Amino acid sequence: MKPLRIDHIGIAVKSIDESLKVYEALGLESTGIEEVAEQKVRVCFLPCGDSEIELLESTDPEGPVAKFIEKRGEGVQHIAIRVPNIEDAIAQMKDKGFRMIDESPRYGAGGARIAFMHPKSTGGVLIELSQRD
Repeated sequence: MKPLRIDHIGIAVKSIDESLKVYEALGLESTGIEEVAEQKVRVCFLPCGDSEIELLESTDPEGPVAKFIEKRGEGVQHIAIRVPNIEDAIAQMKDKGFRMIDESPRYGAGGARIAFMHPKSTGGVLIELSQRD
């Protein structure tokens, strides 16, 4: 697997509307807000060069983003690496001994197919593998 680029950096926020004020002041523009019911989040992508910033707002107090904010506060939640083939990337990471949260791809925001690597096997960093066609 040869990663293509950093796809995006996910930032957990309490309010997308409030957080947008910061990024819009920097000159970034939102591509819109999307709800990903399966992950219990609303997301907003802000393109920045070849990558994006993804704001994540929980839609459920028991959702993973709400729990992240409760434990660590708002801030960087994950880094996403764009890969050419998500199935191959998952298999290669497993073969190299990395623990996967997702053993098979699932739907992500923006039509991506994604899989998360467990932070206990990556030095505490939640890494998302992302394939966009």
